[in-house]
Amino acid sequence: MALPAASASAKSIFKKLLLLNSPHKFSPARFSASATVNSAIRSKGKSKIKSEPNQQQKQKAELLVKRRTRSDRELDEDVFSKHYGDDTSAHVPVMLGEVLDAFATVNLKSFVDCTLGAGGHSAAIIQAHPEMEFYVGFDVDPVAHQIALDKINYVLDKDSGHSRAHLQVHTLVKNFKSIKTALHDIDENRSPGVQGILMDLGMSSMQVNNAERGFSVLCDGPLDMRMNPQASLKAEDILNLWPDAELGRILRDYGEESNWFTLHKRIVRARSTGGLHTTRQLVDLIRNSSSSAKGGGRQGWIKTATRVFQALRIAVNDELNTLKDSINSCFDSLGPGGRLAVISFHSLEDRIVKQAFLDIINRSDDGAKQLNHSEKLDSYKEKEAWIKQIVRGKDANILTKRPVTPSESEERLNPRSRSAKLRVIEKV
Repeated sequence: MALPAASASAKSIFKKLLLLNSPHKFSPARFSASATVNSAIRSKGKSKIKSEPNQQQKQKAELLVKRRTRSDRELDEDVFSKHYGDDTSAHVPVMLGEVLDAFATVNLKSFVDCTLGAGGHSAAIIQAHPEMEFYVGFDVDPVAHQIALDKINYVLDKDSGHSRAHLQVHTLVKNFKSIKTALHDIDENRSPGVQGILMDLGMSSMQVNNAERGFSVLCDGPLDMRMNPQASLKAEDILNLWPDAELGRILRDYGEESNWFTLHKRIVRARSTGGLHTTRQLVDLIRNSSSSAKGGGRQGWIKTATRVFQALRIAVNDELNTLKDSINSCFDSLGPGGRLAVISFHSLEDRIVKQAFLDIINRSDDGAKQLNHSEKLDSYKEKEAWIKQIVRGKDANILTKRPVTPSESEERLNPRSRSAKLRVIEKV
């Protein structure tokens, strides 16, 4: 559906909004820890695993999904202005154009947004697919639901060219790992699955901007970091109460921080003087630890703090285990021809998504096969120019041989998008 041109003022406001977004405020960590050091840490004490009979096939398939493909899609300011207008506090959805492309040719009668957030992706997808009859949005943050519903209703009210009386909209204050049971509870007769599922694993601006949530490196607040305000575990508990060894493991593995051992010692030492209870206290400790270390100075300590905050946030919300458990459930919830799109923001998440997709296409003994350009044109519509190469399996096709990353124009205007990677898998 063609979108109306945005006003010059709306475009101007949108540009200002993006330029005001500091990459240190919003972007997840772009890791700088030594790969050699991390590899040595992870491999210490482990014996070399012997190859399985089909190990060579799996390794060959894995090579097909390495590296990345930079999106050549120009940032469409008209699309953003259509949905945000003059709202300068809006959270800007990352890679919106690429997500719309991923579902453009799908008859999207049913769609699930696993990470509702502010509803930016959902509102745009609903607007682009008037055929949609069934929509479900998951988010453990209850604050997100009303914001997202307001945005979705705003789009539906403006979309006067199509009747949407047939569209069922459900938003659930639940974790997306319960997708299979949740969909069954809503409509047990719905089969043979949904046509589209999206996971955007990044934090929303409304979470980062609220100092009381404890996510921001630059705003003082309690050491909370819970996505679900009803959960019991807080970052403060991990820093002050968890066993020393477990705290060190979190900083090392979840933050991929090269200076983790020094930080770990200082955090443990702080327990004897009352512990850490605010983000400012933690940031001051990191800044003091980074001043004499390699990469000191403002840029050095901010990057280190971002990695430490990431590690704590992952541990508080059990993000990686949730992601591992959920990808297969999401894929199983798709109907034939349905697509699952996942946007990750750091290497830990992307490795999990990549491996899960490979495991899905390797369920058969035939391994995976790379489709070349001519084969792609036989199986997929030529208008899906965003698809460069495909890795095919028995039950699914990976439509992103390499993860798609934001265009240069989006990275320039929205720095928080720079670490984003999009992977898409289609059920056969």
